[in-house]
Amino acid sequence: MRKKTRFHLWPLDVPITNSRHLFHLSRPAGRLLGALVDCSQRQCRKSLHSVFQVNRLIEDGLLWILAMDEELTPLDCLLPSGTQRICLLILNQPLDKDYLHILWSKALLRACADGAANHLYNITAGDRDSFLPDYISGDFDSITAEVKAFYADKDCRLIETTDQDLTDFTKCLAIMVKEIQRRQLQVDTIVTLGGLGGRLDQTMASVETLYHALSMTQLPLLIIQGTSLAYLLRPGSHRLGVNTGLEGDWCSLIPVGGPCQTITTGLKWNLNNQVLQFGKLVSTSNTYEPVAPGNPRKPVTVTTDQPLLWSMGIQKDS
Repeated sequence: MRKKTRFHLWPLDVPITNSRHLFHLSRPAGRLLGALVDCSQRQCRKSLHSVFQVNRLIEDGLLWILAMDEELTPLDCLLPSGTQRICLLILNQPLDKDYLHILWSKALLRACADGAANHLYNITAGDRDSFLPDYISGDFDSITAEVKAFYADKDCRLIETTDQDLTDFTKCLAIMVKEIQRRQLQVDTIVTLGGLGGRLDQTMASVETLYHALSMTQLPLLIIQGTSLAYLLRPGSHRLGVNTGLEGDWCSLIPVGGPCQTITTGLKWNLNNQVLQFGKLVSTSNTYEPVAPGNPRKPVTVTTDQPLLWSMGIQKDS
């Protein structure tokens, strides 16, 4: 994930809440402007939000805003030529062999959450020694005795996590974050394979782990299964690359955790400072802004004041 800096000018006597670009400043705007007006120094630096900072401020009645956009191409990880440095976390659901092979070949760290080891063991029959995870974690109520013994014999770490208040996904992710730090790995993205199929409650548990991840790591956490990808956007501004050729026709923005005031560009049906909320408005079955044949698809930009679930289709060969 990259961060891109943008500078914006805004007159001090105009409400910031009217600005599309400075949307995040709407909540603290009153306190912010009061602090700036009272500031006697020409150089101020105050934290506004995780993605905003005030840099050179009051000069000729204008407010300079330095805004950090988080940039990510979600499906870069599935491109053979993709450049994302990833870690791979496998969940206890059926595996796509094509996805597994390309993600495994790129991953700097590989892990299975409990019964995911069964799926890995089965799908790699005949070449299991080439697919040995760095660790398997969980309460081990799903992994079979045969599979557990096989990976133990291959010196894979088996880490038992007994906390029943957290899912195996969340616990496996916590270990991965610590391992990335311990090994000082240079990682762009954590990719999860599985977690969006099967039972609805398990899918919702996967989404809930995305919320845990916001406080566990600054790295983007993607979930991929079948023809779907899910990614929880932090509050802030995001620029999503959607021109890999792997994108399907649909995308969506779902306010799972609560109301989200949202601005977008690059979609067929954009949001202009509207509130996404269950029972009011949810942006499902959206798609991308049309472009002329032969032209690259424009990036999607999303600005949100609360965590917002981005999901998108993946085009697979039939």
